[in-house]
Amino acid sequence: MTRVLKVAIVAGEASGDILGAGLIQALRQQYPQMQVEGIGGELMQAQGCESLFPMERLSVMGLVEVLGRLRELLGIRRQLVKRWMQQPPDLFIGIDAPDFNLGLEQSMHEAGVTTVHYVSPSVWAWRKKRVHKIKRNTDLMLTLFPFEAAFYQAHQQRVAFVGHPLADQIPLQPDQHAARASLGLDHDAQVIALLPGSRAGEVTQLAAPFLDAARILTQKRPGLVFVLPAASQSRYDELQRIIQNQYQDLEIHLVLKNSHQALCACDAVLIASGTATLEAMLCKRPMVVAYRMSPITFRILSYLVSITSVSLPNLLAGRQLVPEVLQNEVTPQRLADEIESLLDDQIGRQALLAEFTQLHQSLRLDADVQAARAISELLIDKGTL
Repeated sequence: MTRVLKVAIVAGEASGDILGAGLIQALRQQYPQMQVEGIGGELMQAQGCESLFPMERLSVMGLVEVLGRLRELLGIRRQLVKRWMQQPPDLFIGIDAPDFNLGLEQSMHEAGVTTVHYVSPSVWAWRKKRVHKIKRNTDLMLTLFPFEAAFYQAHQQRVAFVGHPLADQIPLQPDQHAARASLGLDHDAQVIALLPGSRAGEVTQLAAPFLDAARILTQKRPGLVFVLPAASQSRYDELQRIIQNQYQDLEIHLVLKNSHQALCACDAVLIASGTATLEAMLCKRPMVVAYRMSPITFRILSYLVSITSVSLPNLLAGRQLVPEVLQNEVTPQRLADEIESLLDDQIGRQALLAEFTQLHQSLRLDADVQAARAISELLIDKGTL
């Protein structure tokens, strides 16, 4: 009789919940009786993961902001370690959230548990010495992008480039007409999507300049329509209050948890740096990427980071495909000007979409299956099962 595989898994935010759900589903094809517990969102829970703590408690933005929640985060990690020391899983999978999960992986690895980290931290960009800790405590790194796998191979870390699940899910030619119909948007309107981020801190930093830029654009281009997807009910309520108090003059379609349709429906997007920029690229939408954080956090990161681009399309291409507007440059006028340039440059738009398509194809590898296969090979090699 085959022993039941016991999996501990931790995801820290919405993008990790998507990855975790797909991975659990793919692993269950190989291990139907698999038991899964840890921390996950609605999608992971729907795939049978028992979430021991709300995933939202791990979603913190910025170095300084983490300090205010450090005691709580360390307390959660201690409780997980205690539980899994008493009832050791066969496998621990940390999904992103490296500052939280790499410490968990160390504790689990020292206890003899096979460890996997899914989504590489940005060791190729900053704090490169973390690769040595990863090598000591992580049996397998699963990367979403090829340039990450090359970095780990150079450091003799077991790694598998699995592609990105979003590249599998999103068609090479998204249907703009269907997306507009689903959101109740006029098919002939010029639509701009506004995505100021999924975290509370991101919305605090970016919602006002994004909406102010929308006002400037409306004054120059009457008839513009804006669609603003909210990542959660709490973000929806927050954005709704902001719009009702300050932006009732704008035609803004605020929608809940529908960022993919918003991206497919729009002509261009003003977007916070992060995973959403990858989705915008896969939807073949020209974008302006913006990001702003607390001045102290930005100053610290400026000394530590060794790359010149922050958005995934630019990192994947190895050059500047899309404009990036950061920190003090994030002003409503600058953002509005950049969006206008995208709308007016039809020749550049077509070249950009062709590059986006090529990048899309390079990431379309059936990531969930690839990741599950790499984990299964690891378990066999280590004799875990």
